[in-house]
Amino acid sequence: MLRRTSERFFPRPDLFRLPTTTEQVVRAVDDATHAGKRITVRSGGHCYEDFVGDGAEVIIDLSVMRRVTFDRRRNAFMIEAGATLWEVFERLYLGWGVTIPGGQCGGVAAGGHIQGGGYGPLSRKLGSVVDYLYAVEVVVVNRSGRARAIVATREHNDANRDLWWAHTGGGGGNFGVVTRYWMRTPGATGRDPARLLPKPPAVTLGATVGWSWRDVTEESFHRLLRNYGEWHERNSAPDSPYASLFSPMLITRRNTGADPGGFIMVPALDGTLPNAEQLLRDYLAEVTEGIRGTITIEPPHRLPWLAAVEAGSLSQADESGTFKAKAAYLRKRFTDEQIRTAYTYLTSTDHNNERAVLILLSYGGKVNTVAPDATALPQRDSIMKAIYTVTWTDPDREQANLDWIRRWYSAMYSDTGGVPVPNGVNDGSYINYPDIDTTDPTWNKSGVAWHTLYYKDNYRKLQQVKARWDPHDLFHHAMSITLPGTV
Repeated sequence: MLRRTSERFFPRPDLFRLPTTTEQVVRAVDDATHAGKRITVRSGGHCYEDFVGDGAEVIIDLSVMRRVTFDRRRNAFMIEAGATLWEVFERLYLGWGVTIPGGQCGGVAAGGHIQGGGYGPLSRKLGSVVDYLYAVEVVVVNRSGRARAIVATREHNDANRDLWWAHTGGGGGNFGVVTRYWMRTPGATGRDPARLLPKPPAVTLGATVGWSWRDVTEESFHRLLRNYGEWHERNSAPDSPYASLFSPMLITRRNTGADPGGFIMVPALDGTLPNAEQLLRDYLAEVTEGIRGTITIEPPHRLPWLAAVEAGSLSQADESGTFKAKAAYLRKRFTDEQIRTAYTYLTSTDHNNERAVLILLSYGGKVNTVAPDATALPQRDSIMKAIYTVTWTDPDREQANLDWIRRWYSAMYSDTGGVPVPNGVNDGSYINYPDIDTTDPTWNKSGVAWHTLYYKDNYRKLQQVKARWDPHDLFHHAMSITLPGTV
């Protein structure tokens, strides 16, 4: 039962519970509550921090609850919390030809992904996954200490609507145990399931280009990151012809060995667009303009959508390891000073770890058509996300790697106290990429509370929901929503 992604953390509870039904979850929560045992919840085991194992006496593991089906009574698609994203995509598409704009890592489970404000390659075209959340079932504990299952919907006359809202970006482990979601496109009508969620493109058109550190000078590094960022500044409106384009860029830390490593960029867009090939050519030309040494690893090629999803999921299959990650939303491209800082840390010889990576991801588009307070996910005008990661195998190197990535991230945001305080360039961070260092004044010198980085002005409302549905703070972790009046 030590299934996990980050090998830094080893949960050792008194008991694991593996329910197969909501009723069994209710009993498991009741049993633990009456015994005075601390409960945590796990669906896919992909949390970046030790929120599941830390202090847990009973872990409710939802990995057996993985059904994906159409619920005719609610006229919406039902997804159990343990279903992986690959299972969700496969079953929705093969069954009804529809999808949700979820993430690229197929092994991640829906349980945490959806309630944290999930996104993926289709989000620029379709929005955040929470924009399709119709209802959520949560096992909560009332003031008298009794567990019960509540279904909360987005219907405006639903007395439980605040609980639904809290699960549109509030993050996991805060209010209760999510057992099921129901998904339906807002405004969709009729009883035909094939019309109640969006259809993905039948075909994707993609390419793979790369650069070796041997060919990348500091000047060309600056040029490439400016080109990439400025392109996203120009092309992230919801009505952009590039709304369907998703273009991850991965930059590994320069290695001092025989192979210095390098960069890779994997753009893909809707291959059914009549000018898809020209759009892709123009994109590659704009991003690589003035950059010598560009290597075409895979020329433009078409794949059926589900095959492209599977290929992306397989590329993420080896997700385990000992790692630390940090993240940020970008409203604009990195500043020139941030690019200089990234170059310094990715090329310096004081810390040789080729498994350190800067990841840049396309964002914006339809995500940004939703008001910041309409869901609990407040970042609604960003154009990119940045992820900083370092992975290691030698346990004796843990502290050195943690220190290095902390110094790098702090330097990237040195003019805002070491963290991405919302301003004209940054917009905080993403709660599904939690970073415990943001709670530590050693690394967060901004004077801005960690929860402002993740929830912004929505935090007070989340606290009010917490007070109503988890009044005894039974569901908590190191970065959970606190009760009103607490920090």
